[in-house]
Amino acid sequence: MRLGISWLTNALVLLVVTVLLTGVTTSDAGALLLAAAVFGLLNTVLKPLLRLITLPLAVLTLGIAWFFVSMLMLEITKWLVSGFYISGFWTLVAATLIVWVVNLALDFTPGPWQVTGKRRRRNRRGTG
Repeated sequence: MRLGISWLTNALVLLVVTVLLTGVTTSDAGALLLAAAVFGLLNTVLKPLLRLITLPLAVLTLGIAWFFVSMLMLEITKWLVSGFYISGFWTLVAATLIVWVVNLALDFTPGPWQVTGKRRRRNRRGTG
């Protein structure tokens, strides 16, 4: 169930990005759902490893290096998913910012997506 909620949350986040940015498109709903699954898998498996590797650089840049790690997760998703398109570097930057803002909003909004990870811990602390 947690995996399904995470997948649907990623689909929602990517849908918001495609609605707000004309340079981010999907060929159909299936491509959006596949992109959400790939994006979620990358964020679960690869992103923590890259964040660990880039920790010294993140300290020097006050965390900005991790923004580029997040950009890379979207770029890899684009490379792997046929039908998920991001046109241009600045569109990728804007898409990464939108993903960050939507995830931040979800962190502070009660809902079923809070059954996983950091969101659940934060919710428990606030009610305890």
